[in-house]
Amino acid sequence: MMRVMTDTPATGTSWSDLAERLTLALHPLAAPIAITFLAAANADIPAFEAAMPEATPDGRTGRVAAGCVFWMHATDRTFTTAPADHANCSVGSYTHGLLSLEEAATHSDVATLVESGWVSPEVFPGIPAVSTRPASIAYGPLAETHVTPSVILLRLNGQGMMVMTDALPDLRIEGKPQCHIIAVAHEQARVAASVGCALSRARTGMGAHALTCAIPASTAAEVTGLVERAAGIDGVVTRYAAQDAQRFR
Repeated sequence: MMRVMTDTPATGTSWSDLAERLTLALHPLAAPIAITFLAAANADIPAFEAAMPEATPDGRTGRVAAGCVFWMHATDRTFTTAPADHANCSVGSYTHGLLSLEEAATHSDVATLVESGWVSPEVFPGIPAVSTRPASIAYGPLAETHVTPSVILLRLNGQGMMVMTDALPDLRIEGKPQCHIIAVAHEQARVAASVGCALSRARTGMGAHALTCAIPASTAAEVTGLVERAAGIDGVVTRYAAQDAQRFR
């Protein structure tokens, strides 16, 4: 659905404040980013600009190798993307509601994934996907957003994910493809984390120690409060354990 122009979550806390609080509690590997599914193009947000390479024989090309690459650019600036910008990766185009399952199955990248044994055809129908095709998708630092986001994405290390699991014992932790946690957060209003996938790591250059977590913007204030509480408790335990360990030195 169309997002309302606002820089304030429902609780009255600004998105900038939430970004700062999440950063202080989790020490993420990169700034929290906002991902926003838009029902119409937003002329107030600049479009992502990059040349599209020559298409593959089955027609695949895009502004970047895969939609998850936009996550890396979004830590620096805010921009919008058109469906065609994502089209080089059929898996990501499917999870983001930009391509039907039937269309994705006809593309050579999906065929390669199936032939390699990375995924089986039977698995694809169960992979979460955004249900309504967006006209565009906006990306950018959460601290700078002036559009109510759909999903907040965090790039965390193991310690940050430890805090998330302390804060949310029922946290959904997923594997491949990494990008489907965006659909889980958007469609199911549920926080979802991913251990990553080989496809995304190769295309984004994301480090081997990096994990991702997607938070529905609608529950971001509540989740942030729980994360802060868990981080505070972990801090108490860490200080106790460090002091106690001095006896063994």
